[in-house]
This record gives sequence, structure tokens and C-alpha cells, in this order.
Amino acid sequence: MTRMILVSACLLGHKVKYNGKENTHGLLVEYNARGRFLAVCPECLARLPVPRPPMEIQAATGKQVLSGGAKVCDANGKDTTAYFIEGASRVLQMAQAYHVKVAILKESSPSCGVHTVYDGTFAGRKTRGMGVTAALLMKNGVRCYAEQDLTAALLESLIAEDVAQDSVSS
Repeated sequence: MTRMILVSACLLGHKVKYNGKENTHGLLVEYNARGRFLAVCPECLARLPVPRPPMEIQAATGKQVLSGGAKVCDANGKDTTAYFIEGASRVLQMAQAYHVKVAILKESSPSCGVHTVYDGTFAGRKTRGMGVTAALLMKNGVRCYAEQDLTAALLESLIAEDVAQDSVSS
């Protein structure tokens, strides 16, 4: 059974960010050649276009969105909550199919934020809390790291752990 480490696609250079750009993370790109990463973009999996208006969780966190107590809106005020829940669900299905135990996600994203998300005012302010996908993954036992948590040593350790689990499962 092959296991993978889930990684936000924008961190691997995919141009899926809301503005059509990427958030390439050099260390992740360097290690991607090992074939252990599963690139995902929850917004793209929910069929949101690229580019798209910026979207933020409204004065809440992903956990509150998942429980029905908050919503995600775009900068024009359109409620996009259903897309974020759908994207998170699709990522979870992929994570389960590939026996993912670790995810490396884009910090501050309304989907992927691990430690912070934007506060919903579109003023560039952040608040503590997770995005919708990160919250759903954590709820289902996937350890989540933000890109700024990474060091070469931590990434080596996560990959070695993943490889070791593959050999135990085989």
C-alpha cells in the first residue's frame, strides 16, 4: 500500500492560487522528485476557477465553517462556503485513498491555513485558526504543517516516517 504526503499544489509551483499565481516553496520542490507528494488544491477540486476573487472565512475558522456556524465569502460578498466544504471533502477522500498521515499546507489560506487564516475583512489581517481543509484533515487524524514550519530536517523526518510506514504495510 503506497502512502503519500499531501501538499498544497501552489507550494509545488502549480498556478492555482486565487490570482493565478503560485507560492512555490523551494525545499518542497527540491524534495518533490522523490515521488512521495500528492499535490492538491481544494478550491480547484471544488471547481472554482483560476483566477477567482479572493475569499476569506468571515470572522471565524474552518472548524466553525465545518460545523455550520460560519461561512466563507469572496471579496464581492458572495457566499462560497459550499465550495470550501466540497473541496475539503474531496481532499479528505484523496487523503484516505492514499493513506495520508501528514499534510503540508499553505498558511493563511481559507482552505489550507494551519495556524492562521485571514479574518474576513479583506484588509490583510490574520487571526489564529485553521482553514476548512486543514480542520477537516486534522479532525480525521492527518497531522498538518504549514510551509513555514518546514526545515530540511523535519521534511527528511516526515519522508522517512512515510517510507517506513510503506514498508510495514507491504
